Amino acid sequence: MTPVLRVARVRAILTFVLAGLMCGTFTVRIPALAEKLGISEASVGVALLAWGLGALVTMQSMRGVMARVGSRAVLRAGAPLTAATLAGVAFAPSLPWLVAATALFGMAFGAVDVAMNAQGSAVEQAYGRPLMNGMHAGWCVGAGSAGLLGTLAIFFGVSFTANLLAVAIVSAPMAYLLSRGFLPDGAVPADRQAPAKSTAARSSTPSADSQSSARSADPQSSTRPADSQGSAASGRGRAARTRMPRVVYLLGAIAFGAFMVEGAVADWNGLFLRNVIGAPEAVAALGYPIFEAGMLIARLIGDRLRAGLGARRLIAASGLGTAAAFTVVITTSSPVVAVAGMALVGISVAAISPIALSLAGTATPTPGPAIAQTGAMGYAGLLLGPVVIGFLSHAMTLRFALGVAAVLGVSIAVAARFLPRTRSLRDATTTAEPRPSPLRAAALKRTPEPEPLDLVA
Repeated sequence: MTPVLRVARVRAILTFVLAGLMCGTFTVRIPALAEKLGISEASVGVALLAWGLGALVTMQSMRGVMARVGSRAVLRAGAPLTAATLAGVAFAPSLPWLVAATALFGMAFGAVDVAMNAQGSAVEQAYGRPLMNGMHAGWCVGAGSAGLLGTLAIFFGVSFTANLLAVAIVSAPMAYLLSRGFLPDGAVPADRQAPAKSTAARSSTPSADSQSSARSADPQSSTRPADSQGSAASGRGRAARTRMPRVVYLLGAIAFGAFMVEGAVADWNGLFLRNVIGAPEAVAALGYPIFEAGMLIARLIGDRLRAGLGARRLIAASGLGTAAAFTVVITTSSPVVAVAGMALVGISVAAISPIALSLAGTATPTPGPAIAQTGAMGYAGLLLGPVVIGFLSHAMTLRFALGVAAVLGVSIAVAARFLPRTRSLRDATTTAEPRPSPLRAAALKRTPEPEPLDLVA
């Protein structure tokens, strides 16, 4: 691979790390925030809800923005803005100001989340092999680093304001510098375009029969917008107005289920371990870190598993694994088994949302609009999950309520079976230089905008 690609990949991973660091720093110091402002847990919940709604609103509105300007421009402005709004949270003097500040922080982060996943998809397609799980592992590293730094800050008596301000001051210039090495959305480097162009030059204009065979060989072609006939700018304009392919909404539903499971663990695992299983407080506190450690391990190896099994099989297996692991957690009475089960839940669910976002990035000529739609649906699950669990636990029991996560795992596995197939049982991106079909070769000859790679197997 060229140095340009290597630089783009490293900078994309570091952007995930930086985003995890900023969000993790805010999350870790929430108790200090409540103490600083003298607010109740319910008031903290209102501020967190404002953050989530801000992110969700921005994500839903990013389809047109991403189609017009692309992920590079959004990250160049949005990542430093996220750092600036984090500083705004640090200086909020009262609850109303805090709600406003967290809403702005969530809105800025929502734009960055969509854009960094779109950039990750662009790098992944340029490389020609799965990379998205590794990039999401960067998020886990950033969030974990925020936890360690937050713990050190608490130990040395660093205030909430000083902690967030320090992270914001470091993050803002780093975020801008990282954005200077990104790839344009949907771009394929010259060394990977050359084989396709030479093939197109040797190929004659395809007949109707060859077009029909090409369509049957590429099942996702029916879900993609028509080939661009003008410039890249006009193509982006049409992409903003084109209705999303149905597969994007299916991927959004899969991401919804995965994020809902993650939200349920994040908000309810401590109470479940402490109040239902009867684990000591110190043991109950281990549940979420162990869950995150399981996610990190799975994401570090997730791209290799996807290359070997294919996206459809890995999503289906992950859904079933999530259901099985959560069943163990909610049926055991042993704290040790329950905590170990949290690690298995993390390992099982970790790869689902990165793969869903990665596949969404291949459903349209540029990855941004489809990733914005899928991400918005996913984050809706992250917001809705804890609320649903809370309502069910009040009506029934917390053990029963967490059974929803097991049901979601089975639902994800079933939904994966409806994802489109390719001719190969392996991801199409695992080949170093895929040979284009006659229809695709002719399309490459007509327009410089590359056809998205098929990532579903």
